[in-house]
Amino acid sequence: MRKETKVKFNGYMTRLGEIYGVQPHEFTDSKVEIEPSAAQKLESKIQLSAVFLTKINIVPVKDQVGEKIGLGIGSTVAGTTDTTKQDREPTDPTQLAKQGYHCRQTNFDTAIRYEKLDMWAMFEDFQRRIRDAIIQRQALDRIMIGFNGTHRAATSNRKVNKLLQDVNVGWLHKIRLEAPEHVLGSSTDKDTNQITPEPIKVGKGEEYENLDALVMQAVDHAISEVYADDTDLVVICGRSLLADKYFPIVNRDQANTEALAADVIISQKRLGGLPAVRVPYFPKNGMLITRLDNLSIYWQIESRRRQVVDNAKRDRIENYESVNEDYIVEDYDCVALIENIELTSGKPAEPTEPDEVKDVPTGE
Repeated sequence: MRKETKVKFNGYMTRLGEIYGVQPHEFTDSKVEIEPSAAQKLESKIQLSAVFLTKINIVPVKDQVGEKIGLGIGSTVAGTTDTTKQDREPTDPTQLAKQGYHCRQTNFDTAIRYEKLDMWAMFEDFQRRIRDAIIQRQALDRIMIGFNGTHRAATSNRKVNKLLQDVNVGWLHKIRLEAPEHVLGSSTDKDTNQITPEPIKVGKGEEYENLDALVMQAVDHAISEVYADDTDLVVICGRSLLADKYFPIVNRDQANTEALAADVIISQKRLGGLPAVRVPYFPKNGMLITRLDNLSIYWQIESRRRQVVDNAKRDRIENYESVNEDYIVEDYDCVALIENIELTSGKPAEPTEPDEVKDVPTGE
């Protein structure tokens, strides 16, 4: 590390100490417990670094284990009562199923070599470059785990599980395990955690002539009537199902300059009457019908730890971070997961006619 780089890096460490309320040397001595207010700011920056994360919920929770927060309204409340025979019985519209959350530790450990730091030191935004390199990767990894995680290994192996399947249980696998009646195209053995593909063929002469028919049947049979007509429903679909020409990046002003990646792409056409959305790392032959605000990441307050080490033996700085988190589907009545779709014609079936989509619904 060059002398001028070392000066800037020391400035970065001083700034971290100011943010977290500790002396800079404490980061190198041991893991530092990040105060809740500073942890919340860091979580907000991670969320804002990927557009998709701004469309779902990032929820701080006090306890490691607890009940889900929910979508807010999960039941109807209107009714009648013959009070000459019985009392009126109120209904809790926020009442959820028995499934709760359990936040477990995830490590986000990164290393940046001296050569790259020397290059970044030539720019005025040296500290921002280090910060962005760390938080954007954390954001993308969270999306990857959410769509691909199937279990939590004691020690994960990224060489074998390139999509972080062994870091935590993500949204899609939660649906397979806890709401199998909302899954088309696969079955999962809860005892062995094995997923058995049950391919769904789409094309002329097949059970489903096109993707529109498949989406409409999934909504009719897997989505609760309470949500079936919800205008915030979208179809998150894999890259193999619709040609790229249906997914031009939607150019729109970003109110927050911290948004680093246009990772949410909206189709100009609809599938089964619903907006089609593409996001990173979603299974290429699958679709998920839901409201985006039905997906959440819970993180435990006071669980975030951080240590930053200048490791001269490896010519790099090392950033060790961890936080307890869980991937949550708030209401399974508002999801339909379709997997292992096979387009028998070899080409994606034409979606319905264009329908202008100005933004991705969030349910807010």
